Amino acid sequence: MNHFNRLVSEQMATMEKLLYLQAELERCQQIEEELQTLQHETNLESIQKDIQLKKKELKEIQSMFEKQTEEVINSYRESSLTPTF
Repeated sequence: MNHFNRLVSEQMATMEKLLYLQAELERCQQIEEELQTLQHETNLESIQKDIQLKKKELKEIQSMFEKQTEEVINSYRESSLTPTF
């Protein structure tokens, strides 16, 4: 019976290690998922900042283009109104 009790005790100790390692693995996997989520959010924030910057640049260029178009139109009108001799 002593041999049996020793085997059961060893098995229980192994079971405790197994349960501990399973819990640690699950905890680490949860942390990994959270870190991946944070990394994706960080990348998302970076992309969103890039988008905002590009929108601002686009708006500035559109405004510049509109001003240039007005200048071209005004220049054309002036040149067509000025008689050439």
